[in-house]
Amino acid sequence: MRAGREALKLRVDLHVHSVNSGDSRVSLEVAVERCRTIGLDGLAITDHDFLTQIPGSLSVDDLIVFSGMEVSARGAHILAFDIGEEVPPGLSIAETVSRIHELGGIAVIAHPYSVFRTWVNAGEIRRAGFDAVEVANAYQFPYGWMLDKNRGLAEELGLPQTGGSDAHIPATIGRAYTVFEVETGDVDGMLSALRRGRVEAAGSGVTLAERLRLGV
Repeated sequence: MRAGREALKLRVDLHVHSVNSGDSRVSLEVAVERCRTIGLDGLAITDHDFLTQIPGSLSVDDLIVFSGMEVSARGAHILAFDIGEEVPPGLSIAETVSRIHELGGIAVIAHPYSVFRTWVNAGEIRRAGFDAVEVANAYQFPYGWMLDKNRGLAEELGLPQTGGSDAHIPATIGRAYTVFEVETGDVDGMLSALRRGRVEAAGSGVTLAERLRLGV
């Protein structure tokens, strides 16, 4: 950061699913409105194995809205950002990360340790060359224990730590999120901060009562 220039802090949900994921009830318009209502600075639409295009009508001055994807690799789910085309599912973890990097993108291991969803092979993760670890995922359960385990992996690998809600319903958007320290309040500034590790995970998890009430 240049001397005399104060850093901007942005709160961005890096893991939101839209109706294009098939198992989500969140439209792009509802996601943006929810983001604005709860006071987030932005969100990333990360649909399952699909790169959703953000229409110009949702390009608003008060929010950063951009697209990534959650790639279903063999043995892990991987968030891909700053890519211009889809990364195919079904590749190995290392092949998926390599493909993301070939596209000039950023590869983040999603919810590496998560009961009932993914439980990664730590050795394979170490060798893959990830850029960051999603340590806070609102749907990981039990949240606190998984947070500590995911954070331990990130610290072992020396990688930045991110957070995202993994929301499939509007009510949980923004429950977990990433705090960015940026020089410019736009997508480029945010991605630059992620590449340089100027991020931290924040937020909380979906409670057991909410899981029972919402069916998640």
